Amino acid sequence: MVTKIHSIGISEQELRQGCINGRRDYQELLYRYYSPKMFGICLRYANDYHHAEDILQEGFIKIFNSMDKFRGDGSFEGWIKRIFINTAIEHYRKSDKHSGHTELALNTVVRHIGEKASTNLATQDLMKLVQQLSPGYRTIFNLYVIEGYSHREISEMMGISEGTSKSQLARARTILRKLVQSQS
Repeated sequence: MVTKIHSIGISEQELRQGCINGRRDYQELLYRYYSPKMFGICLRYANDYHHAEDILQEGFIKIFNSMDKFRGDGSFEGWIKRIFINTAIEHYRKSDKHSGHTELALNTVVRHIGEKASTNLATQDLMKLVQQLSPGYRTIFNLYVIEGYSHREISEMMGISEGTSKSQLARARTILRKLVQSQS
């Protein structure tokens, strides 16, 4: 099946092939098309805007260097998204702050921190609260709540036990509930 990217007027396959062939104009098209969504992912995991920019840049470098490895088993956008999530996790692991946005799935977040949040806080406000979590709690919260990974998948990605993933998610929810209540 050929997926046409209407906003840029070419198919995903043409775009991928142009990038594989090293064509800068196709690389720029791919960047302009996917960077807004991917930057949203970077912001959810980063400590700040500049750190998110670093993750975005590194993620696109990885994509351009491994474009020929896309097998087509899933969606191209899903493949790109996974690279960005893994890049963000690598940045988390490298950071000295192991103690312990943009587009946000509001209904999912509200379900995880309490229904009162939806009546008093806007999506942007909730994102700011999520950013206040420590890097460890924020990463687990984003992977589970926003990205939809299971605790088993998170434990494999992060090199932690499933129990640790579950307890960090529970702690993140508790902290977010308290932050929401303090905003009310």
